[in-house]
Amino acid sequence: MSEHIVTSYDEELRYIVRRISEMGGQAERMVEQSVAALMGSNLALAQSVVAEDVLLDNAQRELDERAILTIAKRQPMAVDLRQIVGAIRISNDLERIGDLAKNISKRVIAVAEHQQPVRLVRGIEHLTDLALEQLKEVLDSYATRDHERAGAARARDEEIDAMYTSIFRELLTYMMEDPRNISACTHLLFSAKNIERIGDHATNIAETIYYIKTGQRMDNDRPKGDQTAGMTLSVDGGERGTNFRV
Repeated sequence: MSEHIVTSYDEELRYIVRRISEMGGQAERMVEQSVAALMGSNLALAQSVVAEDVLLDNAQRELDERAILTIAKRQPMAVDLRQIVGAIRISNDLERIGDLAKNISKRVIAVAEHQQPVRLVRGIEHLTDLALEQLKEVLDSYATRDHERAGAARARDEEIDAMYTSIFRELLTYMMEDPRNISACTHLLFSAKNIERIGDHATNIAETIYYIKTGQRMDNDRPKGDQTAGMTLSVDGGERGTNFRV
C-alpha cells in the first residue's frame, strides 16, 4: 500500500484492510465451529455461531459505510480505488460465508436425532478442511497482496467441487437404501452444499485480490468439479426419473 501526503487517508485505508482481516478470521471461526457443532450434535456451539452471524453482518455494514465515505471524501484513483472497491466486494463474500455457517448450525438439531455413518461424517469434515484451507489461503493472499498465491488458491476450487460431488452421490445412496435416512441425509446434503458454496466465495475473493493488484480480471473459465447439476434420482435406484437438486 502506497503512502500518501495526508496521514489520515493512509489510516483510513489501513482501517479497511484491518477490518477485512478481522472479518475473515471471524468467518473462518464460524465455519469451523458450525461443522464441529453439526458433527458433534453440539447445540450450544451451534447457537453461538448463529448469534455471531449478527456481529459479522454488522461488521460488513460498517465497513461498507466507511469505504463509501472514504471514496466520497478522498476521490481515490487507480490502485487506491480498486483497494476500496475490492474491500467492499470481499466483505460481502465474508458476510455470505457467515450466513452459510449459520445455515449449517441451524440443521444441528435435525441431524442430531439420527446416527450418521462414520465414513460420511469424515467426508463432510474433509470437505470442510478443504474449504477452510482455501479460505485461509485467499485471506493470507489479501494480507500480502499476493495475486499469484490467490490464483493458486482459486484453482483448488475444483478439488472442493469434486469432493462435494462424491458426498452428494453417497448421500443419495443412503437415501435409496433406506427411506428412514431421507430426512437426516437431506439436512446433511444441504450442509455439504453450503460448504461447497463457501469454496465459491473464497474463489470470488481470490479473483478480487487479483483485480486489486493488477487492475485486470481473471479469465471466466473457473475450474469446476461439481457434477451434481445434472444428476437425477428415481425410486428404483437408477439415475433417471425425478430430478433431485440442491
